[in-house]
Amino acid sequence: MKKLLVIIACAFTFAQCTKPESTSLFDGKTTTGWHNYNKTGEATGWHVMDGALMTHGKSGDLVSDKEYENFELDFEFNVMPKGNSGIIYKVIERADLEHPFLSGPEFQIIDDVNYPDSIKNEQKTGANYDINAPADLKATKPAGEWNKGKVIVNKDKVEHWLNGVLVANYSYGTAEWKAAVAKSKFKDWEYAKARAKGKICLQDHGDAVSFKNIRIKEL
Repeated sequence: MKKLLVIIACAFTFAQCTKPESTSLFDGKTTTGWHNYNKTGEATGWHVMDGALMTHGKSGDLVSDKEYENFELDFEFNVMPKGNSGIIYKVIERADLEHPFLSGPEFQIIDDVNYPDSIKNEQKTGANYDINAPADLKATKPAGEWNKGKVIVNKDKVEHWLNGVLVANYSYGTAEWKAAVAKSKFKDWEYAKARAKGKICLQDHGDAVSFKNIRIKEL
């Protein structure tokens, strides 16, 4: 009996030690691990400034070299006043798909207050872009300040967190999700085809935006 308890204790300790840990997707110095969407080779346009990965706009979208299925993604972002950007996930690269948003859901990043065009709640920071509005419209800090974002994808359950607040959650690929997509601009896009995994994208919407402390834990 004593031997059995020792075996169980060792197994428990091993399980604890093998729990997934987060890894960095940005080393604070280079664009290693990223490339321009639908292109090969070293990333161009984006650069590192003061430990942040940033674009001044018109550099093209940046995507991860690796695909991810179930994960917890933490990041900090700073969009300039009147700016627009986002984190897109479940992205696929294909010659006939010109932009990442054609295939993947988006954690919206935008200047909620001063963006020059009229935007609805489903297009404000933290939203599942154009489908699920943020539950708390006051969770975001003003454009020009650093915000903390988190995306959790665990099978069909997806959560968007903004500065410690759960602002959006939905079930991916379910009948409810398909019905919502069918009513959106995504209905005829690759977006409408649910998939298990894809790449992560830092969106260049033409405006200055910075990201840092980008970490992922595979679940």
